[in-house]
Amino acid sequence: MAAPLVLVVLVAVTLRAALYRSSLAAFISERVEVASPLSAWKRVVEGLALLDLGVSPYSGAIFHETPLIIYLFHFLIEYAELVFMVSASGNLWSFSLVQFKKQKLLIELDKYAPDVAELIRTPMEMHYIPLKVALFYLLNPYTVMSCVAKSTCAINNTVIAFFILATIKGSAFLSAVFLALATYQSLYPVTLFAPALLYLLQRQFIPIKPKSKSFWLYTMQYAALYLCSLVVIICLSFFLLNSWDFIPSVYGFILSVPDLTPNIGLFWYFFAEMFEHFSLFFVCVFQINVFFYTIPLAVKLKEHPVFFMFVQLAIISIFKSYPTVGDVALYMAFLPVWSHLYRFLRNIFILSCVLIVCSLLFPVLWHLWIYAGSANSNFYYAITLTFNIGQILLISDYFYAFLRREYYLTHGLHLTRQDGTEAMLVLK
Repeated sequence: MAAPLVLVVLVAVTLRAALYRSSLAAFISERVEVASPLSAWKRVVEGLALLDLGVSPYSGAIFHETPLIIYLFHFLIEYAELVFMVSASGNLWSFSLVQFKKQKLLIELDKYAPDVAELIRTPMEMHYIPLKVALFYLLNPYTVMSCVAKSTCAINNTVIAFFILATIKGSAFLSAVFLALATYQSLYPVTLFAPALLYLLQRQFIPIKPKSKSFWLYTMQYAALYLCSLVVIICLSFFLLNSWDFIPSVYGFILSVPDLTPNIGLFWYFFAEMFEHFSLFFVCVFQINVFFYTIPLAVKLKEHPVFFMFVQLAIISIFKSYPTVGDVALYMAFLPVWSHLYRFLRNIFILSCVLIVCSLLFPVLWHLWIYAGSANSNFYYAITLTFNIGQILLISDYFYAFLRREYYLTHGLHLTRQDGTEAMLVLK
């Protein structure tokens, strides 16, 4: 396992180093699919220039990253490429997923039907999960482009990856700290609090029951760790800048969506056409999508927090205000973990083709709109809408496959009616 993994890392690093030295680096860094107003490297450079002049980087409307990011690159600007290549190694969290699967299997083996042996993954299949995750993450074109463009999304992904690793390992303290860092960076990861808490409760064998005293005690402990970590990070940012200007410039910018630069998200076109009078209402409606699904998913998937985390990451990447392909790459790194669901997926080939074709058409339609003048914004938003619908259907397909497999595990593969004839499973 170690040798193939090292080979994958070497190939990934070599590919990124070659692209950094090529003429494609400048082209990729300008792509709106790769760099958003929040994560674009040129905006970080602009913020650094203002900081060097003794001016607050948040005094204008250019820089919207967090203070910790700007001070990180203030000291490491000469090694920026190395920082992004190191951050691309966020797939290390995958090593602990095998331990989770084995633990879950041993706990629930007696609950499974006797004829579902073919649905249980073998140790050999689980052994290769880390390598598959490394391939999906490090060699994913979305990840490569984010790294080459020096999009700060790559750093956000690394923080989330370490949060997942800490959670899977059962470290409540590190999990809360990295979740606070992820929330501090981009706000939306606050929704990952629920799956992390559910997993930690499960690992501690604490029943997930509202009437349980131990449930509320552990929940309050984890929430206190998270909130204290977040307060400490925000206060540290204040002491670095001696100002609270970063709060409206970062979090106000994320929530109010004032910059309507085209991207792969759902916000920009809709609000470019929206009357100003109605914009506040519809901003609230759009923003609530990221948070709305957390409670029903927590109820439905309370016994499966890792899959809940996967779905929640996908929801964030689809419905956040300024998404990039780097956000998509993060949840796609999870797909090999659910390879045992492939037999139950209904539209995986069609949806894969949709996502690939959309990815290829993004620069084509952008060129026709901006440079050739033979198209307009409707064309580009149409392909953006198709891309996001493809993601939604992909996650829905995986959700359906997961629920179907869980049903078979409990009731058996060969379902029969009361009269003894074969039955067909229909999920509604």
